[in-house]
Amino acid sequence: MLAFHLVPSNAWAASFSNTDAISALRAALSKGADVAVSQLGATDGFLGNDKVRIGLPDMLEKASPILRTMGRGKQLDELISAINHAAEQSVALARPLLADAIKSMSIQDAQNILQGGDNAVTQYFATKTRAPLTQRFQPVVNQVVDKLAVTRSYNELAGRASAFGVVKGSAMTVQDHVTAKALDALYFVIGEEERRIRRDPVGTGSAILKKVFGAL
Repeated sequence: MLAFHLVPSNAWAASFSNTDAISALRAALSKGADVAVSQLGATDGFLGNDKVRIGLPDMLEKASPILRTMGRGKQLDELISAINHAAEQSVALARPLLADAIKSMSIQDAQNILQGGDNAVTQYFATKTRAPLTQRFQPVVNQVVDKLAVTRSYNELAGRASAFGVVKGSAMTVQDHVTAKALDALYFVIGEEERRIRRDPVGTGSAILKKVFGAL
């Protein structure tokens, strides 16, 4: 069996192998993915969590004080609730693709994660899954927020603002905003769980996590 060499340390190399390292990382990422999907997919998983609650798109957020004085506050609150519940409902769709990303992890991937710092997990999952998950999330998000009149009004206004150069580039629709923020939250919670495992591998109750992350 090859000695562990993803991170240059003779002490670590003596402690565990490449196989151990890959197994530990897969276990850590699997645990993180399960926690993220379960936590965010629960009732009010987004709306009840200040760290991941999704607000209004920037342009609409800036206009919200004026809109509220015009009596549109109820519509804005309905939209905030809808976009968070849309994100909550879409998260379950992430599980299979996250599992595939974990299974396909290479030694190079493992090295990048171990040496990449606190956002390495986010970068890994984003690279592997963000594009396909965007496609999977969109139909669920559309189904929830499309029926709100304020969504259609905002998207039309944003489109006109983009066309007239009021905003740079293509204005983000409500649906695009929700999907992007839902994915950001998913990767954030996975990263939080991975950092927790790094800080306390013994507390996970997993022998392989204790062996590898304990040595790190």
